[in-house]
Amino acid sequence: MIKRAGSFIPLHLRTAGTAEFRREVAQMEPVTRSGDQLRELRSRLGVTTRAVEELSKKIALESENDEFYISNAWLTQIENRNSVPSIYKLFSLSVIYRTKFTDLLAAFGVLLDETVRYQMFTPLQNTHLATLEAPANGTVMNFPVRFDRGFSLEKTNLLSRMVELWGEIPISFLQKLDLRHCQYGYIGTDDCSMYPLLRPGSFVQIDSHMSRTHPSSWRTEFDRPIYFIELRDSYACSWVELRGSELTLVPHPLSGSAIRQFPCPDEAEIIGQVTGVAMRLVSSDPSDVPPK
Repeated sequence: MIKRAGSFIPLHLRTAGTAEFRREVAQMEPVTRSGDQLRELRSRLGVTTRAVEELSKKIALESENDEFYISNAWLTQIENRNSVPSIYKLFSLSVIYRTKFTDLLAAFGVLLDETVRYQMFTPLQNTHLATLEAPANGTVMNFPVRFDRGFSLEKTNLLSRMVELWGEIPISFLQKLDLRHCQYGYIGTDDCSMYPLLRPGSFVQIDSHMSRTHPSSWRTEFDRPIYFIELRDSYACSWVELRGSELTLVPHPLSGSAIRQFPCPDEAEIIGQVTGVAMRLVSSDPSDVPPK
């Protein structure tokens, strides 16, 4: 453990480039995050400020950009004062100190792992392409990679009951999924109840906190709430009408499916309202069109 400006930071956190390192330095005082951190990196490598100047000169010459050059006087100033270097000089330091550029950004309070979180509460009005970037530390979590062969894809079911094998994937891919408050369902390939709004083979997001039906003034079929329902031996996904203890499952009029009625909650129970969907707009099989 090394004491620095009133903070204790384990050596392995400073050298491993982990998420713990970035969170730790983000909580430190500004002076500690910048000058002291840079001096610590340089001292550990046994590199003098003169050597940094000469090495940065090579980077500037190779890139044909003087912005990458770091003078001895500038480095001394940045280490002793709370100054912020340009992205060019910070890149040169990351090269010379054999440190990830993202870790040096973290030393100045810029955490790239927070990008997706900030994007979520700064939405743009216009449609645009979106990118999913894995965190620099490669954080992963368990997610379904193989489905139980005992479950039939023709039937609607909950995703959690279809999984046979869980594997690890980058956590950044899941940051926009509300796994804490939602469940996920699969619309069976034989379930055409909500076609063409929901195609067979689609995955839906279900908010279990919205399991009660309420009279609403929806004007179009796109505004009408869709629910995921658990039956005695299967699942269903459709519009619903609840009158007393009788739950009516209302399919889309173009689906060709029949209206079904069940005693509630004895034979049918609403799991939650469908709040999101992932589906193909074009069927993978041209002949796979619900019968008229």
